[in-house]
Amino acid sequence: MPTPHIEAHPGDFADTVLMPGDPLRARMIAEHYLENVQQVNGIRNMLGFTGWYRGQRVSVMGSGMGIPSISIYAHELYSLYDVQRIVRVGSCGSVKAEINLRDIVIAMGASTDSNVNRKRFGGFDYAAIADFDLLQTTVSTAARQGLPVRVGNVFSADLFYEPNNLAFDCMKAMGVLAVEMEAAGLYGLAASLNKQALAVLTVSDHLLRAEHLSPETRQEDFHQMVRLVLDALITG
Repeated sequence: MPTPHIEAHPGDFADTVLMPGDPLRARMIAEHYLENVQQVNGIRNMLGFTGWYRGQRVSVMGSGMGIPSISIYAHELYSLYDVQRIVRVGSCGSVKAEINLRDIVIAMGASTDSNVNRKRFGGFDYAAIADFDLLQTTVSTAARQGLPVRVGNVFSADLFYEPNNLAFDCMKAMGVLAVEMEAAGLYGLAASLNKQALAVLTVSDHLLRAEHLSPETRQEDFHQMVRLVLDALITG
């Protein structure tokens, strides 16, 4: 049944959904990688598509920016469309000197300054971690392809324009690899619904060196990450 945010009907989504933040990137992924594609959502221009990748049915839909936005869409996909796994495919900003632009970061865990997981977990701190099977399969696929990836903790920020730059020093000291805005919320939600989630990210910015990919370069460099995720899904 359609929801206030998704107009798809039961069965329109595959068991697995890739979720970039940008709905236009969702359309790019669908057009570039999937066969027999059908658009299944267009409400608020949060585009969603379902098609086939090498014999496996896969969906892709935008999530918007931030934990509140991805939480709405992921909750409805998990709860009302029987989606079993969501893989966030997005960008992040490195806070480690040795992690450079274009590197791929796989979020084993996600720290955050958001309060959403405390609300889910009775006021206590919740360790927001990825689904192990998805994590292991994706890391193993990268190894088989000879694709270097960084695996570890990321930080899901509530604010894009962080007023306290000292926070980056704290993250670096604690071994956090990069900053993004959705993974911790997605991981907590998936755990609360007994579903699977993973975040795979391309470094588009280096927050300590003020380095940035151009919008054109960013779009092109994301292909390597998307191919990795899709290949992992068909081998998992």
